[in-house]
Amino acid sequence: MSEIDSHPERVTTAPRTRSRRRDTANAADTATFSDIAALRRMLATFHFEDERAEDRAAALRTLHEQGLACLPLPGRGRTLERWAALAAVAACDLALVKLYEGHTDALTILTELGAHPLVATGIWGVWAADPPRQRVIATPDRDDRVRLDGMKPWCSGGPSCSHALVTAWLNGDPILVAIDLAQPSVTIDGHRWQALGMAATGTSDVTFERSLGWQIGPADAYLARPGFWHGGAGIAACWFGSLEAIARALHAGIAGRADPRDPHAIAHLGAVDARISEVAALLRETAAAIDRAPRTDARAWALRARLSVEAAAFDIIERTGRVLGPMPFCGDRWFARAMADLPVFLRQSHAERDAAVLADTLIAGDLAHWSLEPTGGAHA
Repeated sequence: MSEIDSHPERVTTAPRTRSRRRDTANAADTATFSDIAALRRMLATFHFEDERAEDRAAALRTLHEQGLACLPLPGRGRTLERWAALAAVAACDLALVKLYEGHTDALTILTELGAHPLVATGIWGVWAADPPRQRVIATPDRDDRVRLDGMKPWCSGGPSCSHALVTAWLNGDPILVAIDLAQPSVTIDGHRWQALGMAATGTSDVTFERSLGWQIGPADAYLARPGFWHGGAGIAACWFGSLEAIARALHAGIAGRADPRDPHAIAHLGAVDARISEVAALLRETAAAIDRAPRTDARAWALRARLSVEAAAFDIIERTGRVLGPMPFCGDRWFARAMADLPVFLRQSHAERDAAVLADTLIAGDLAHWSLEPTGGAHA
């Protein structure tokens, strides 16, 4: 079986993703994803006392070794199960889910683009930030091999990943490249990451100097595959997992008071319940729509979910702080970290730009999803 190992110069057979078909069966069905209960039990054993990225990397390796980081692929009837797993990890720690989501997304991409044998090679990241003046350039080597040059910013988990899927440009076309990060030509530098929220992601600048990699799929394959938007909606599930945990902290804080029926507090709790219920229902509906029509463009579904969770999050963060006051911010490490991390993670949204793109999908489309009449999932 072809693979990328820690000595790429000795590899004699590259993963030929363009010239022949591979079995693209769901890796989570052929491997083992235990279940959400097993994942929750393992997460309950993690206690992060500081913002060390190494601790999150160690937790991800534990999840990987226990078979808890190989999730059902989206669009195969188990999308909601996948998102429930992402939400559970997010409720534990948002820096951890940033690494976990990247790894599980990479396994999905490799499978969807016909490079399924690579999924067992280690801990993966997906590094797709692509500033126009800071592009990584690929030059052909032989077969599907390419050489990468340039610096890739915003690489979550840079020091903790053994491999990565990296977007690059080959002869003016965008491509996706699988690369072994153990090469001496790869330099990982985390000094520019000065964040307080999401500090423990180990986000780095990664520089390539004639680094050897393998092109995965044809040009544009990363963005053109239907799974791109499935993954984008999965980010909303991560945000939701943390948001639900914050809302539960609000509920517990009110229920534990001597007077739990303070009218101002319970008014906020009622509003939070409405918000959480709205976005949970939308995420369930989005997962069902993806499973019904996995080859259909899910852009509108993904953007609708992301925008809805983002709006709910800022509302619930504000309400929770108003009700609980400064005490949990100053005396509860998990709460303080979640309230600092989530607004930073939410900025992965493109805000009004995403809203404009969503609106653009409606101009030529139908509005059946605005109706209560059953549609059989045919609408956007």
